[in-house]
Amino acid sequence: MENIKFNKQHLKIAPSRRAFLIINTSLLVLFAFVCLVPFLNLLATSLSSNDAVNAGAVGFLPVGITGTAYKILMSKTEFFRAFGYSVLRVVTGTVLSLVVITLGAYPLSKTSSVFRGRGFYVVFFTVTMFFSGGLVPTYIIITRLHLNNTIFALILPTAMNAWNMVLLINFFRQVPKELEEAAKIEGAGHYRVLVQIVLPVSLPAIATVVLFTAVQHWNAWFDGTIYMQPAKLPLQSYIYNMINEANTLRQNLTSSPEDQALLATLPTKTLESAQIFIAMLPIMLVYPFAQKFFIKGLVLGSVKE
Repeated sequence: MENIKFNKQHLKIAPSRRAFLIINTSLLVLFAFVCLVPFLNLLATSLSSNDAVNAGAVGFLPVGITGTAYKILMSKTEFFRAFGYSVLRVVTGTVLSLVVITLGAYPLSKTSSVFRGRGFYVVFFTVTMFFSGGLVPTYIIITRLHLNNTIFALILPTAMNAWNMVLLINFFRQVPKELEEAAKIEGAGHYRVLVQIVLPVSLPAIATVVLFTAVQHWNAWFDGTIYMQPAKLPLQSYIYNMINEANTLRQNLTSSPEDQALLATLPTKTLESAQIFIAMLPIMLVYPFAQKFFIKGLVLGSVKE
């Protein structure tokens, strides 16, 4: 067989196509830079001196580079306690939510002839995507169940996410029926089919749901401020309370010696920025590795037959 050599001159790109690629690439680079701007400014602020930050001289690059904020942060036990509690919340909340969503999505992925009343349950769960009970009823239920200041107050109300369940339902429908039928012929029940057949071929959708749920729990801050005591605050709630209290004190302090002494003990902008940047690192490090599963699971799970 003769070797076929391609001439690069024959692979010409049409001018319109070249213009599209240039414009499209330029816009994507611009959008990526716009998304990176807040992170670059946050990192630069955390590495800059207090005088430069207070003077508004910090942009994308640190001014008067110093690692004082991170040295102080390493000595703060409250920060790492809140960090550990957030990790506990993410792990337990993600596992619980994945179990609940999977057990709900598997039967609802069947046809109405296999699971009678399927349409009612689909509507029942779908309504929760648009309407909720509200904050006050949720708070009353959590209080009457004596779940305040426990990890369950943070993970139980969000254990069932209807949107993620719909994603899994659509993905489970694409699993070849022949695999399930072959397993049932061998005597496998529904739980065994789910664990050994459906879940292994649905890893992209599972990874997508895990990523969505983990990010939701990691970024949540409001529920921690109303349900948890200061000793058990998740990281985002701890940072919010710290920044909010510090800003309130700064606004109310006067020029008296006592107030100036109190002002010196408040967290600086550099320390606040360092804590926020450290809080973002776990998601920033995990997201690139999960992105391929995220894209595949989101696309395939959103397509209906």
